[in-house]
Amino acid sequence: MNNSTLDGRVAIVTGGARGIGAAIARTLAADGARVAITGLGGDAAAGAKLAGEIGADRCRFYESDVGDFDGCTGLVGSVLRDLDHLDILVNNAGITRDHTVRKLTVQDWLDVIKTNLNGPFFMIKAVLDHMIERGYGRIVSMSSVIAHTGNVGQANYAASKAGLLGLTKSVALETASRGITANCVAPGFIDTDMVAAMPAAAKEASLAHVPEHRLGKPDEIARVVRFLVDENASFITGTVVNVNGGLYM
Repeated sequence: MNNSTLDGRVAIVTGGARGIGAAIARTLAADGARVAITGLGGDAAAGAKLAGEIGADRCRFYESDVGDFDGCTGLVGSVLRDLDHLDILVNNAGITRDHTVRKLTVQDWLDVIKTNLNGPFFMIKAVLDHMIERGYGRIVSMSSVIAHTGNVGQANYAASKAGLLGLTKSVALETASRGITANCVAPGFIDTDMVAAMPAAAKEASLAHVPEHRLGKPDEIARVVRFLVDENASFITGTVVNVNGGLYM
């Protein structure tokens, strides 16, 4: 498939100020899209820096909490006012609160589900009417290899990322006749702040199971997202693309 340009396309990338989200924003903007990156207040400095690097005509930072539905609808309204329309949604924002189930608090569970699963649902719901009206849309949600394998100390994270698979397949079925696709990308262990925060022993143990024996790079995830949001990728929907160095097949 020859990718078409993204000139004229507008994208929202949640959690787009750093890591995988920032790589996705750079990739989409480099190919012509205007990108709205979102994050919490603490992400504002990183978001402003990234927008400056990409260029104000190509990238803007919006402070927003994906776990708040009113905030999501407000965000989409602001993007539509500022950028006229919306073609692409990348649900990238995510958090961890790692403990074994015995030690996991109810709040730890709720916090992760709120951001990692409620957030994508809220954002999809906020953009869907507009995409249906335009007869076009590309929705990509970031799942994880952990959705398939589970992981000690990550029951909340695994459940949230597995839930995205079901959400995505349902949205894909509901919107396939409307010019909209919905897909997931499931990264393995990627060289980001989230993985850097893992205990060294846990990281080494995880890498020992990766056939490529290395961490993935954010740009390697971004290129897969770029492929899925292409205008010519219209026959790919409801699928999960695993990008994990062979960790899960």
